[in-house]
Amino acid sequence: MLQPTPSPGLGGWHCQPGLLPVLLALLGITWVEMQPFQLQEKQALMPGVLSQKESFLLLSLHNCLRSRVHPPPPPAANMQRMDWSESLARLAQNRAALCRALAPSLASAPHHTQQVGWNVQLLPTASASFVEVVSLWFTEGQRYSHAAAECAHNATCTHYTQLVWATSSQLGCGQHRCSVGQTEMEAFVCAYSPGGNWEVNGKTIVPYKKGAWCWLCTASVSGCFKAWDHTGGLCEVPRNPCCMSCQNHGHLNVSTCHCHCPPSYTGRYCQVRCSVRCVHGRFREEECSCICDVGFGGAQCTTKVHFPFHTCDLRIDGDCFMISSETDTYYRAKMKCQGKGGVLAQIKSQKVQDILAFYLGRLETTSEVTDSDFETRNFWIRLTYETAKDSFRWTTGEYHSFTSFAFGQPDNQGFGNCVELQALAAFNWNNQRCKTRNRYICQFAQEHISRWDPGP
Repeated sequence: MLQPTPSPGLGGWHCQPGLLPVLLALLGITWVEMQPFQLQEKQALMPGVLSQKESFLLLSLHNCLRSRVHPPPPPAANMQRMDWSESLARLAQNRAALCRALAPSLASAPHHTQQVGWNVQLLPTASASFVEVVSLWFTEGQRYSHAAAECAHNATCTHYTQLVWATSSQLGCGQHRCSVGQTEMEAFVCAYSPGGNWEVNGKTIVPYKKGAWCWLCTASVSGCFKAWDHTGGLCEVPRNPCCMSCQNHGHLNVSTCHCHCPPSYTGRYCQVRCSVRCVHGRFREEECSCICDVGFGGAQCTTKVHFPFHTCDLRIDGDCFMISSETDTYYRAKMKCQGKGGVLAQIKSQKVQDILAFYLGRLETTSEVTDSDFETRNFWIRLTYETAKDSFRWTTGEYHSFTSFAFGQPDNQGFGNCVELQALAAFNWNNQRCKTRNRYICQFAQEHISRWDPGP
């Protein structure tokens, strides 16, 4: 008798079934004459559509069995992971409702179902659960020879070959109670797409190609799904090699590991809702912030700025550079510069780079950071990585014609999207996580100075 073994990997069911004392050839009418299975656990029998829990259990069992066709058969090199299909489940439920007429001719099937494979079983009510029926189908593999591509004499293996048909990637199942004569029966049906059990010259081809797990996965299913205990392997569409997800209906580009956000959302994960109104400036959607017109500052560019020229730490070609004594994240630093009527420094020539690097090198030994919660000795500048353009650009959208990245930089992997002057690299540029707390450099150009209100 069938004795399922509890296992934490499949909600209480082990995916390797035990041997059955009853030959598959005895299934059908002779089942009425047999004693019902003695079960350790019965699943709730439902007259209608399978519950979500039952669907998940059957899907998990199918994937578990498909990933463990070895031993004794050879392992499968191209076995695909299955997903649940509600449309197939409806087809299976409708076919289960046919009860005794479970095997209509495929030639009479609707055109859209001719590429669907079927596994059907009719048993006395309460004699087996759906999980046990699927396990029963799998035991047919003990009579199947992969090398000869055939079943043992007078044996049935078509349930098994469909269950382990490598290219079947969608599954839907249904069950239905009915009366056959004086006997209460139950129909179990699973539909598979694309179907299997194809024949060439009257002989069914092998259901899968043998070889190391996932060795022959195609380009469209190049991922390799491993079970919880890391055994077996199933080809699957690479779900998320980036180990991240995009919120608010954003789309993840798995090639670049960047989120493409819908309108009104921004941030690395599309987690920030943008509802900023820029009064005297223009809205920068990718950063959900304002770029203020000259002479205005603040989050919405509403504040008239008084230029604090006396606080300039350094002047280069008429521009004023102020070095912060505090640290902050990139975007907060940008807002603080803007609140003072300036912008994060934009370095466009080797001259400006050299002078800033020299000044910051001297500053290292003569000044202290007033913010004790600093992480580095580096300084933010205005350059960031723009996902949509796949390049580093100044926050104005302008492409950088001059660069001074340190050796091996930028090594952007989707994480270091903001640029700093790195102390350990002689203040050459390095891409860094924008949440890092750095000191920063604010820049005030001549055009800003000429338009700012000098104040009282």
